[in-house]
Amino acid sequence: MALSREEVEKVSLLARLQLSEDELDTMTAQLGDVLDYVELLGELKTDDVEPMAHALDVSDVFREDRARPSLDRARALANAPNLDGECYRVPAVLGEV
Repeated sequence: MALSREEVEKVSLLARLQLSEDELDTMTAQLGDVLDYVELLGELKTDDVEPMAHALDVSDVFREDRARPSLDRARALANAPNLDGECYRVPAVLGEV
């Protein structure tokens, strides 16, 4: 699929890229080659190929999720440098609140 120089200029504008004249020529050719390759892949017969998210079997490596007692609030806040009775206090990120 041939790309026009104007299409590459538009894409570079949308991507906020400042390309020189030489870079525009190079990118026009290279992006055209990429699209040609994608078209070539589109010609493959994939009717009998099962869709998959991974090329290899993936298994869950996490432990079983079970409810259990958690740390009580007093122990969790014991070493806090600044607290508000129930919570950690941290500096405001977006200004003073």
